[in-house]
Amino acid sequence: MTDDPTRSPQADGSVRTVTPPPEYTYWSPRPARVIIKRDLLPAVSMLSTVALFGLAVGWLWSRLAPGVLVQVLEDGKPAALRTESYHRFDALALFLLLTLAAGVLTGAAAWLLRERRGPVFLIATVGGSATAAWMANIVGLAWAQGRFPLPASPAVGDVLTLAPRLESPWFVLAWPLGATLAYGIAAAWNGRDDLGRRLG
Repeated sequence: MTDDPTRSPQADGSVRTVTPPPEYTYWSPRPARVIIKRDLLPAVSMLSTVALFGLAVGWLWSRLAPGVLVQVLEDGKPAALRTESYHRFDALALFLLLTLAAGVLTGAAAWLLRERRGPVFLIATVGGSATAAWMANIVGLAWAQGRFPLPASPAVGDVLTLAPRLESPWFVLAWPLGATLAYGIAAAWNGRDDLGRRLG
């Protein structure tokens, strides 16, 4: 006697192999398909919306980032005062923290749109996050320059405040990295083939 449903014992002691029908499966239904056409327009909307939040983050950074106190030397070049050069790192670290936090919130918000979960929406979220970080850099530096204006012709010995700067090109990765981590952790925790989508 065998428990295999594809093998049928006969009266003479032999075993006959039974071929299951094509639709017969032992363990699972068909895997969920990736829906592209239905998600394409909402994905473009998501990308544009996330990118606009870069303006808000750039403005916030320009208000919080500290300026650098410098003194004009005899050759006309500015030299940072003692310990003021640390603010160069402070400006970059603050930008990274702001964009990383924005990325985590972006990934969580994208995951809450249950009917659009999937790779198409994730790609749009990451693309929008990278665009938002780039926009935050552009407008943040411009607004910071307006916050710390410089005189037209500074004299030797004058103490000036330089606007904060971002001296590394890798800062744009924090926002999409945070969004990817938040979305990926949520998808791994969900564990379902269709990620729990509810499509009409």
